[in-house]
Amino acid sequence: MTGLGLSAAAGLNAYIPILVIGLLDRYSDVVTVPAEFSWMTNGWALATVAVLLAAEVVLDKIAVVDHVNDAIQTFVRPAAGGAVFAASNAAAQLDSSAFMREHSWIGWTLGMAVALVVHATKASVRPVVNGGTMGTGTPVVSTVEDTISLGMSLLAILLPVVALILLIILVYVAMRLLRRLRARRRRRRQRTAAHSGPSP
Repeated sequence: MTGLGLSAAAGLNAYIPILVIGLLDRYSDVVTVPAEFSWMTNGWALATVAVLLAAEVVLDKIAVVDHVNDAIQTFVRPAAGGAVFAASNAAAQLDSSAFMREHSWIGWTLGMAVALVVHATKASVRPVVNGGTMGTGTPVVSTVEDTISLGMSLLAILLPVVALILLIILVYVAMRLLRRLRARRRRRRQRTAAHSGPSP
């Protein structure tokens, strides 16, 4: 459940869950990242992720630019999802079965798949929102996505069951929103076509 929550958060913002894991491991006892993922706690790595996060936060709030950013993040977010899923799963397996540690590709694959699905949903909803609000909704939606990513990352570590429930709710809401916005855009096109039709 922790891996699912973190990889879903990475689907919204690749850098927030990595930064959360790295900072919690470095400055608290809440998270203990296995040796093979110690790069997440390295000071230089954290600083680099923080800079990338700052750029992402700015670029994702500008209409049109956010589409370019989403296209680039199609590769970054799934990779981040795979990394955080595998890291959290490996940490959970330290004192138990070694199966997942010996087959780490399973964690990477699951994390990448979850992050890719969330990213694809985000990338599908965003153009509809931008078009429906003439770009004014872009910074609002982006801020909500960043907040959800941060909240999901923290919940995935501290309250993984709650994070899983939240993930299910978010997927349901996103699908409903997408269907509603597409229906509204379809009706608008029909009205425009009706008004611009040939005169009798």
